[in-house]
Amino acid sequence: VQLQASGGGLVQSGGSLRLSCAASERTFSDYSMGWFRQASGKEREFVGCINRSGSGTYYADSVKGRFTISRDNAKNTLYLQMNSLKPEDTAVYSCAARRRIFCSMSADYDYWGQGTQVTVSS
Repeated sequence: VQLQASGGGLVQSGGSLRLSCAASERTFSDYSMGWFRQASGKEREFVGCINRSGSGTYYADSVKGRFTISRDNAKNTLYLQMNSLKPEDTAVYSCAARRRIFCSMSADYDYWGQGTQVTVSS
């Protein structure tokens, strides 16, 4: 499956952005999905994930209460709504897919998309 993330940009601290991840696969609903980010000079880190049915979502403590993951299986699209953004959220955000019922907080995914840059100014 091919994944394409979009929706990044420059936003002021406290602002919001919504990222999208479009999947090429018609069987998108067979995949659990995750969002990861990598800041310049740092290791990639888990942001959040969603099970393939959409029934379960999980978040990193650093984004809990501010970010929301959702999916539209009819549109083969994954979303990440980011509110109350902080400068430390600045990173390249990537989506990932795995053909399992449950998502993972580790980088145990089969497919990765190109990232989209999010920059939060103070």
